[in-house]
Amino acid sequence: MESGFGLRRAADMQESDSQQILKLFEDGDRALIAADIAELSRIFADDYLQYDESGESHTRQDVINNLKTGALRYLSMTSTGRRIRLLSDDLAIVHGSEEDDVERGGRRFPVSYVYMDVVVKRDGKWQIVASQLAQAQSQ
Repeated sequence: MESGFGLRRAADMQESDSQQILKLFEDGDRALIAADIAELSRIFADDYLQYDESGESHTRQDVINNLKTGALRYLSMTSTGRRIRLLSDDLAIVHGSEEDDVERGGRRFPVSYVYMDVVVKRDGKWQIVASQLAQAQSQ
């Protein structure tokens, strides 16, 4: 039987993990806008894989190269919703939505999408290992 202390400690750990994951995502938004390659290398795992809204896959290096070369620039990012679901001590899923202003090929345009990210704790640190993006439906 679990003691009250044990249940409180587990709840505190979950809250701490949720706060760490939230900070990871906030740091990620800032790093994407700043094209901060070192920070993005910390946030996205070496084996990171993203499927964009057209179903095309991108590795961490693909994402970083697009930012390095200026092929893609994030001008602003606004989170319009984010839900963290801790599945275990080292695994979480984050559901969210964003409205971003981006520049690609010299053309600036707004992008709205929903996403699901898989986040894993490795060596005591949370990292994003996978992302699935989908175009948000107009309301």
